[in-house]
Amino acid sequence: MLSNIIPIAFILITLALALSFFRLILGPDTADRLLALDTLYINSIALLLLYGIWQQTAFYFEAALLIAMLGFVSTIAVSKFLLRGDIIE
Repeated sequence: MLSNIIPIAFILITLALALSFFRLILGPDTADRLLALDTLYINSIALLLLYGIWQQTAFYFEAALLIAMLGFVSTIAVSKFLLRGDIIE
C-alpha cells in the first residue's frame, strides 16, 4: 500500500513546489514572494521527509530539520527587513 502512495505523493509535492516557485517569480508584491518562499522551503522539507521514508534512513530527516531551522531564521530576517528596513536594531 505504501509503495503505491509514495510515488503519488512525490508527484503532488513536486507540483506544489513548482507552483510555489512560479508564485515566487511572478508574485506581484514582496509579501507574496516572501510567502511563496516560505511555502517553497516547507515543500522541500516535505519532499526530503518523503524521500527519507522511501529510503528508510534518518539522514534526510536531519537535513529537513536543518532546512526548517534555516528557513525560520531567514523568514524572520526578511520580515524584519521589510517592516523596518534594517535587520539588526
